[in-house]
Amino acid sequence: MSDTPVTTVIGVTLSAPRLLPSLVPPVRVQYASRRADIGILTPYPPTLGGLATSSAALSEALRAHDTDVHVIRVADGLPSSQADVVAELVNDSATSVAGCIDLLNRGNVAIIQYDYGVYGGIDGNDVVDVIRGLRVPSIVVVHTVLKTPTPHQHSVLAWIAGAADQVVVMSEVAKQRLCEIYGVDRRKVTTITHGAVVPNEPAVKRPSRPTILTWGLLRPGKGIERVIEAMSSLHHLPGRPRYMVVGPTHPDVLAEEGEAYRDALVEQVRRAGTAHSVVFDARYFNGAMLTALIQSAAVVALPYDSADQVSSSALADAIAAGRPTVATAFPHAVEVLRNGAGTFVDHSDPDALVTALRDILTQPRLAGSMAAEARGLAPDMAWPVVAGEYLRVAQRLIAERPAAT
Repeated sequence: MSDTPVTTVIGVTLSAPRLLPSLVPPVRVQYASRRADIGILTPYPPTLGGLATSSAALSEALRAHDTDVHVIRVADGLPSSQADVVAELVNDSATSVAGCIDLLNRGNVAIIQYDYGVYGGIDGNDVVDVIRGLRVPSIVVVHTVLKTPTPHQHSVLAWIAGAADQVVVMSEVAKQRLCEIYGVDRRKVTTITHGAVVPNEPAVKRPSRPTILTWGLLRPGKGIERVIEAMSSLHHLPGRPRYMVVGPTHPDVLAEEGEAYRDALVEQVRRAGTAHSVVFDARYFNGAMLTALIQSAAVVALPYDSADQVSSSALADAIAAGRPTVATAFPHAVEVLRNGAGTFVDHSDPDALVTALRDILTQPRLAGSMAAEARGLAPDMAWPVVAGEYLRVAQRLIAERPAAT
């Protein structure tokens, strides 16, 4: 067999992956050692977005802990050249689900990244069949825990969390909701902070015009309209601050309506007369370029419409980069920012948003205090630290389950 990495699309191509044998009926494997051999089912680059990027960072950090990692990527039509991607799961395909189960069972722990829009079926319930078929311990990472789910959303998440050996969430409010609303045993839920890249290099030199920054895939719901409106009251401040909106349009939005949403934002800017103070950049920033972009900001704005969000990769990245953050009061922001790394405002209070941004832009001591608090939180968010937490959970599950014979 060639040692060249081969990505397989489960149910479509049965080429042998580099780290796992070809798809055959499930076999029972004897592990001579109890070293973690982790399979991760997740969106993954070149898929864009926080979940794919975070999964790649987690995979890399786990390997740095001398752990075997193989990734089954949720297919999105784009080919992957990542060396650790050994197969791709095709949604809404029973054959592909069966192959995915087989591959995950070749390791000794499975990590399943779960969110409602990731997998096939209603509310992503195709992943139920994957979890049901696992013979190895499972860690399900839950990214969305709705306070008022539909009956089907409730039943899907309650089943998934109940069937998993361990559930990981990224905020205490998510843990509380899982236990109180979805009836999950508190002992099965572990809170591990959202990982982020903590810069090793000194902060980049910031531009002469203070920058308010929002980034990520452009789509309705990110609340960008709020900051555009606020710029009417902020653009005349000393230094003539500007608002940068960075990122391409979300692929789903682009497929449905093209650039209509971006055009509507540009029109809002035009009507407000602040075209000289609001900049749209459609490039996708990642890695070191994203870190440098965040470090260059005077303040990060996360004005999300959702009052339900229990995890945010952008929030983690902002804190890790040591930047003051202003957010609407979604649960993850309230939890992370309450000790002073930034501030949060009510979703329906535009004046409070203006005041919060103005205070940071015009009060260097306040901005410095927030930045220092963020830098104090950053070390615990570094991917090597976060991966170590995942590995401890995995090793405990391996130890608790007898080796297959």
